Amino acid sequence: MAKHKRSFFERLTGAVRVDDDLELDEDEMRSAAQTKKDEAWAEETPTEGQLTVDVFQTTDDIIIKAMVAGVKPEDLDISITRDMVTIKGKREESKEATEDNFFYRELYWGAFSRSILLPQEIEVEEADAQEKYGLLTIRLPKIDKEKQTKLRVKSGI
Repeated sequence: MAKHKRSFFERLTGAVRVDDDLELDEDEMRSAAQTKKDEAWAEETPTEGQLTVDVFQTTDDIIIKAMVAGVKPEDLDISITRDMVTIKGKREESKEATEDNFFYRELYWGAFSRSILLPQEIEVEEADAQEKYGLLTIRLPKIDKEKQTKLRVKSGI
């Protein structure tokens, strides 16, 4: 049997041409088995949605806005450092209909998160988050690097 040279597409995707004269060597068979195993693992991993956000700045603050409709404020987890914000939550689906009764399924249900690297450092202790009508607004005050203060020297006597 003559061995068929695999096309670029077949090598790239791991596809195998179904020809009588195609023989796979041991390495190719192991590679195909590993690819199949990797794909099966990826299917088992629960997916987490990525929250969409708007990030902009005002003179004094960095503002983050995100739609979190259907999520209770107490089910949101917001972690803040001086240069990053992470928003996590979970949108629970109500079981009003079975899969067979849907015409469209476009809404995202389940866990979601988003980490946002901030363009400049912020005052973590002064950050504020509010939710109104499904819109989450996070206000992050910028650190004023130009701000100066006078320091008094105390006498040690």
